[in-house]
Amino acid sequence: MKHGKKHRAEVAKSLPEWRDEFMSYKALKREVKLINPIRFNSNGKKRSRSWPTEEMGFALLLARELDKINTFYIDKEEDYIIGFRELEIRAENVNGNEEMLELQKEILGFHSEMVMLLHYSVINFAGLMKIVKKHKKRTGAYTPVYSFYVPRVLQQPFFSTDLLYNLIRGCEEILDRLSPPSHP
Repeated sequence: MKHGKKHRAEVAKSLPEWRDEFMSYKALKREVKLINPIRFNSNGKKRSRSWPTEEMGFALLLARELDKINTFYIDKEEDYIIGFRELEIRAENVNGNEEMLELQKEILGFHSEMVMLLHYSVINFAGLMKIVKKHKKRTGAYTPVYSFYVPRVLQQPFFSTDLLYNLIRGCEEILDRLSPPSHP
């Protein structure tokens, strides 16, 4: 299956309200197709290239998509930090089995949404690496877009998932504390 179809399928499986927050792989692919491919001289060497307008359009769209992904990811992460703290406080003050069961259900839903954000990160990272690779293939190995974006993608907030992993583990620890001890 081609990456574009796989990307659309993964986005469709995600939370519906997040659909517009994913990278627009199709739009980026259209921009790549607008770029004139690398040309070779009669002796087989690559001709030098300037920074064509089509490449600038791709670079601008890629920068916008990265900003969109990071903004969404950071906003969600901040919401999860606050939500986790609230769940922690409630877990410390839980009274009775009904309240405990309700809190456990909430924590499971919260945990599930954070796992979806991890999935969001993976899907977008894969898409960005694929589209940058397509761009590289079309324009040649050492274009400004490739040499600039590949190292930057690895430093993006949406790629740094340590905090999110810690929150997920924290939810699992709360659930363990709330669960009745099992008898051997």
